[in-house]
Amino acid sequence: MQAVGTRVVAWLRLQLEACSRLHHHHYSHGSTESLKKTALYEFHQSKGARMVEFAGWSMPVQYKDSHINSHLHTRQHCSLFDVSHMLQSKVTGKDRVKFMESLVVGDIAELKNNQGMLSLFTNDKGGIKDDLIVTRTSDGYLYIVSNAGCADKDSAHMKEKLAEFKAAGNDVDLEFLEAGLIALQGPSAARVLQEGVSDDLCKLPFMSSAMMTVFGVPGCRVTRCGYTGEDGVEISVPIQRTVELAELLLRNSEVRLAGLGSRDSLRLEAGLCLYGNDIDETTTPVEATLLWTIGIPPNPFGKRRRAAADFPGASIILRQIKEKTKRKRVGLVSAGPPVRQRTPILNPDGKVIGEVTSGCPSPCLKQNIAMGYVDTEYSKQGTPINVEIRKKIVDAIVSKMPFVPSKYYTVK
Repeated sequence: MQAVGTRVVAWLRLQLEACSRLHHHHYSHGSTESLKKTALYEFHQSKGARMVEFAGWSMPVQYKDSHINSHLHTRQHCSLFDVSHMLQSKVTGKDRVKFMESLVVGDIAELKNNQGMLSLFTNDKGGIKDDLIVTRTSDGYLYIVSNAGCADKDSAHMKEKLAEFKAAGNDVDLEFLEAGLIALQGPSAARVLQEGVSDDLCKLPFMSSAMMTVFGVPGCRVTRCGYTGEDGVEISVPIQRTVELAELLLRNSEVRLAGLGSRDSLRLEAGLCLYGNDIDETTTPVEATLLWTIGIPPNPFGKRRRAAADFPGASIILRQIKEKTKRKRVGLVSAGPPVRQRTPILNPDGKVIGEVTSGCPSPCLKQNIAMGYVDTEYSKQGTPINVEIRKKIVDAIVSKMPFVPSKYYTVK
């Protein structure tokens, strides 16, 4: 039995290494001298991180732990990720909700104080410009976190709309924050964090947020969310104290550092999209099966926005909801060689019916997982299909997502 386990781990390691060599569209291993650096850059180097280029930043892809060990440690304990490359912004003024609702599909007005939601910037054709988290704070502003790879695009888009709003006499302002952002993710994350805060984290459910002092570091915004499918938090921290807080969290033996490599495989097991791979300006929320962002169950918010049809691309998106789309994002599982981005998806007759957008071997499931877009008639769970890998046809099956059950915390 032990020999079988060793063979499985060896297979996974080879498969993951093969995938990482093919992910040059994600990470570049060249010089990092001209890249932007987070407040934790030297900290990462001191901890033995292998640094790569990602979205114009020098970021850790892996530490001394193997990719598999780092991934599994996050699922079993908790890991600390540097996500300071993400764009953090703050929208103020009495018309702040109206301003954001002119840019995104979400029902921001329905949010309670210190409650957040995942939403989408959309264009006039219904395409997804970016995904983001919008939190309505009790301090009179909206706190927004969006993707590093879209930072220039997002900031330009928001500033352009801001100028229009101000010219029309609206009261709104926009500030881009200079702050660190770290994510503590995994089943023991809340227990670890609770030791350093006076607030009762049992009262902080998934997608809620609070300002607090964390292990003696004041002015931290703690949001119960993440990108792994596990319970956990993202902590926005004063930039000059980011290293200090990271070191304090690492004092707990439950916590290990994790990089972009395990972050990618964790989010794929959780069925979460990576912007630029799985969603972009050519995909709509309907095609991407992200209808819950505009109030389709289980999200209770959004009925007002759909009725008003006042978000960018509303006419196209609402028509797609009614008439269905020609393609749909699905999950796939397969055996054999790993499935990677741009792998053709075929029906049993050999006709190309779609393409893989993300794929890797799953350390938890010990099989290949992927997501991609297929013709809607082949999107039903359990549908047998094929993928073409290096000119060889490999059996696959349409699977539900998430591949690994999510464990987001809700107040009982």
